[in-house]
Amino acid sequence: MKISRFVPILLVASLSFAQAEPKKAAAQTSDPLALHAAAIVIDTHADTPQRLLDEGYDLAKPDATINVNFEKAKAGNLGAEFFSIWVEPKYKGQYAHRAMDLIDAVYRQAARHPDQMVMAFSADDIVKARTGPRKRLAALMGIEGGHAIENDPGVLRDFYRLGVRYMTLTWSNTNEWADSSGDITNKEIEHHDGITDFGVQVIREMNRMGMLVDISHVSDRTFYRTLVVSRAPVMASHSAARALSNHPRNMTDDMLRALARNGGICMVNFFSAFVDDNFRKQLEAIRDQEKEAVAKAEEEYRKAHNGQTPPYSVEEHVNREFAAKIPRPPLKSLIDNIDHIAKVAGWQHVGLGSDFDGVSGMLPEGIDSAADLPKISVELAKRGYSPEQIKGILGENFLKVFREVERVSRELQKEAPLGAEPMGAGENR
Repeated sequence: MKISRFVPILLVASLSFAQAEPKKAAAQTSDPLALHAAAIVIDTHADTPQRLLDEGYDLAKPDATINVNFEKAKAGNLGAEFFSIWVEPKYKGQYAHRAMDLIDAVYRQAARHPDQMVMAFSADDIVKARTGPRKRLAALMGIEGGHAIENDPGVLRDFYRLGVRYMTLTWSNTNEWADSSGDITNKEIEHHDGITDFGVQVIREMNRMGMLVDISHVSDRTFYRTLVVSRAPVMASHSAARALSNHPRNMTDDMLRALARNGGICMVNFFSAFVDDNFRKQLEAIRDQEKEAVAKAEEEYRKAHNGQTPPYSVEEHVNREFAAKIPRPPLKSLIDNIDHIAKVAGWQHVGLGSDFDGVSGMLPEGIDSAADLPKISVELAKRGYSPEQIKGILGENFLKVFREVERVSRELQKEAPLGAEPMGAGENR
C-alpha cells in the first residue's frame, strides 16, 4: 500500500537510497572488537522481566539459560537495554496490574544493584550511564502490546511517568483500537481497518509525551496508517526483513522505505524464524505439535498449583525443547537482515532489537546471549561497514531517533493531554 502524502518525495528518497549501501572506507578500523568496546550499544527489546518476576531471578547471578544479565551485558558491552513489559492476553482484566508488577521487578533490580544498573528515561540518560565515572547498564522499558493500557489514556500516562519510553501498539493480538499482524487473517476477530479514532489519539498522546511509537507486531494496514498519524519518527523495536523471511511480523521493502522517509528505525530481531526462511518453514511444520505440548504442560501446572495461571516459563520450556529439533541458522542470516535493511532503508535506519529471553533459545549460531554482541561488529566490518556506520547500527542511530521524539514532544507540550476518562476504543476512524 502506498501513502499519497509521501509521493512528492519519492524521487528525493530514491536518490538517497542509492547512497545507502555501506562504503568501504579508507579509514576502516583494523580492530572491530575495539570499536565495539568503545561504542554505546543499545538493544531495544529483551523479555527478561518475565524471569525477574515469575522466577525471582537476580541479574547478578550466573545462569546459562538467560540471555541478559550483568555478566553477559558487560562481556558484550551492552550499554542500554529496553526491558519488555509484556502482558500475555490470558491476563485479561489484569493487564495493567500485571504490567505494573513487571515494571516493579525491573526497578527492584536497579535498587538492588545500583553499582551495575541505573534506570534511564532519556537519550541523555543512556549516554550518561555509559560515559560517567563508572559504566552501568542503562535500564529502560517498553510496553509490548497496547492492550496493557486497558483503553485508558490515564494508564498510558502513568506508564510514561514510571519510565516506559515506548509502546508496541499491538502484540500478536488485535486490541480494541489497533490491528495486529498475528491474527489479521482470523475472521472471528473484529478488526479496525488498521486503527480506530481512539488509536489515533493514543499515538498523538504518545507523541506529546515523548513515548516512542513502536510498530513491531502491527498489521501492514496499521503500520501505514500510523505513519500518517504520528508527528514523530516511529520505530520497529524488534522486527526483521520480510524479503529474507516471509513472516507477517517482518517488514517489506516498501515498509522499510516508508519508515526511512518517516525518519524512523528498524531494530533487527534475532529470532531465527524472522531472519531465516528455512528455519521459519521448519518451525511452522511442527507448530501444531508444539501448541499441543504447551497446552498439556500448562494444564499440568494448573493441576499441581491449585489452578494458578501458568507463568511464561512453562511455555518457554516446551518451546526450547521443540527449538532443539531444528538446526540453528548461521550467524550470516542475522547479518544478512541488518545488511538488507541498511541497503533498502539506509544504514542510519537500522539497529539492534534482539528479543533476548523471549525467543526460547531460537537464536542463530554464535549468538547465545548479550555476551556475543561483539560478533555483529566483526561481521559488519568484514562486509565493509565503516566505523561510523557500525557505531550507528550499534546504538547511535537509535539515539538520534530517540532525541527527535523528545524534540517533537517539547514542541507539543502546549497541547492538551488526551482525556483522562476511558473512551470509545472501538469507534472507527
